[in-house]
Amino acid sequence: MFIELDGCKIVERWQSMNAKVTQAEKKQLSEMLKALADDNRLTLLQLLSEQEIAVGDLAERVGISEPTVSHHLSRLREVGLVTLRMAGNKRFYRANDQGVSTFKRLAASIDQPTEAEPASDDSWIAALGWPEADQEVLRAYTKNGRLVQIPPLNRKRHNFLLILRWLSTLFNPERMYTEAEVNAVIRQVHDDAAGLRRDLVDWGFLRRERGGGKYWLAPEGEVISANS
Repeated sequence: MFIELDGCKIVERWQSMNAKVTQAEKKQLSEMLKALADDNRLTLLQLLSEQEIAVGDLAERVGISEPTVSHHLSRLREVGLVTLRMAGNKRFYRANDQGVSTFKRLAASIDQPTEAEPASDDSWIAALGWPEADQEVLRAYTKNGRLVQIPPLNRKRHNFLLILRWLSTLFNPERMYTEAEVNAVIRQVHDDAAGLRRDLVDWGFLRRERGGGKYWLAPEGEVISANS
């Protein structure tokens, strides 16, 4: 599933990238390449392409500390190359097949002839009625209504919270959801449903019944502001 690419050649040919790839996808590939520009992350992704593995087990196999492994995995998850599954207090990661396939497709497009770039439909962003600056953030991280990259929390907290706020608009405030239903809603826009569901709960956008049986949208006044 994993492919190796010569980073130097990619950089040299970056200017001639196929115009079929949108600006959002070019940004996505750029972030993926940055995330993979580390030997440990490459090793982790190769291991996770074979099976789902807990953080502690990964640390033992790679020979680095758990906090360092968690940092690398967080970066890989931000660019959509791995997914997270929680089981109690343990975190299990595996390679995101769709994310890796997207990386392969975007990397392969470098060698393709250029054509006119199709316009992305972002009319749904304007329909939200948000300030223009917030709309620009959505345009940078989405394409045709799908989330193409999760903003890094440690460097772009405002953007991260803004994306969670957008995800929360996908839920009906007048109904309860099962965990499976929450995952189904999130998968409409991104494959890492488990990780984003946990983020929505951790940051107060969704409330969860003790034991995780039911979920519901938090009242707007109780949600953390992206500007706070």
